[in-house]
Amino acid sequence: MNIELKSVRKLRIHWPISVETMTRLGQGEPNALEADAGIVRLLDTLKASPELGGFGNYHHVFESSAGFEGFTVAEGANPTLGNVGQRTISPTFVFTSYFDAALDEPSVRLLVQRIVEIHPWEVPVIEVSGPLSVSTSAANILQERMAS
Repeated sequence: MNIELKSVRKLRIHWPISVETMTRLGQGEPNALEADAGIVRLLDTLKASPELGGFGNYHHVFESSAGFEGFTVAEGANPTLGNVGQRTISPTFVFTSYFDAALDEPSVRLLVQRIVEIHPWEVPVIEVSGPLSVSTSAANILQERMAS
């Protein structure tokens, strides 16, 4: 099998979820994401972004994990969760996908802006990496299988 590398940038979004969603995910129920209105809104918004998650014949590819996000609310904040001076721990869904490293910066900023507009936090955690390489070999695998 011939492995090739594709130059991409990573997009990671930290999104709060309910304790119920976290519990269901922990019990091995991936369809719990479909019952969480916030996650459905996020995934629908990202599905409308064709530049995300393209891997050959696979589209809208993403990875996710559930965990916890911690923060302390400072004076002047308008928190969705927590109170000033209080340490808060929130169940969190982390969405990760990739887009072509050649995508122009205005398009990247527009993508991030669409996420910020729907995110429930006052200050969302959205990470955009610099270029990195991921393996891509689907076309080669198909060609090898057809040749045998």
